[in-house]
Amino acid sequence: MDAKAQVAIGAFSRGGRSRLEVKALDHDFKPDATLIPVGIFLPDYGETYLYFVCSKVTSDCLVDCLEQFWQTVQQRFPQVTTLLINLDNGPENHSRRTQFIKRMVDFVDTVRLAVRLAYYPPYHSKYNPIERVWGGLEQHWNGSLLDTVNTALKFARTLVWRGHHPLVHLLVKTYYTGVRLTQQAMQQLEPRLERLPTLSKWFVRITPQPV
Repeated sequence: MDAKAQVAIGAFSRGGRSRLEVKALDHDFKPDATLIPVGIFLPDYGETYLYFVCSKVTSDCLVDCLEQFWQTVQQRFPQVTTLLINLDNGPENHSRRTQFIKRMVDFVDTVRLAVRLAYYPPYHSKYNPIERVWGGLEQHWNGSLLDTVNTALKFARTLVWRGHHPLVHLLVKTYYTGVRLTQQAMQQLEPRLERLPTLSKWFVRITPQPV
């Protein structure tokens, strides 16, 4: 799971090459809109799920994407009891981010699945397989004019990666930054986390609370 850099929507020159003549602005004026792609990639199946966010990518945003993803695929995987999520140690999803951990604990208790969070160390997130998906998306819309939100979504839907088109969603919900738990509230959640000794920041397991 990973989020890509913000994409400005408008008649902007983005570099690259196109077979079509493209007339674009050569200055970065105020964009008509912005989109931030959040992706979930299943390496064993070659499947990509893309969520284009019109707001900020926050802890709540990332877990909302995860919840939508699991609602989409859960019937295909009735045998799954643990989700292993590879992700970078970004500011909105690291294992000390109180709101992210709270939402993950709630997710685990709701879907009755254990979750393992496995973080890439600094400067190594490029080894996350989803980074290749982002490269493929950039190449796919290389040099094209992303003048509307629908144009960007259309390009994303026509991407072929590992023989599959991604499943694309648009998230128009507004997310607010700065949402966090108090230190006391986080201390109450900490017993729910199984941190790997000596690597407590990088490997965390959360199991459902007994009914």
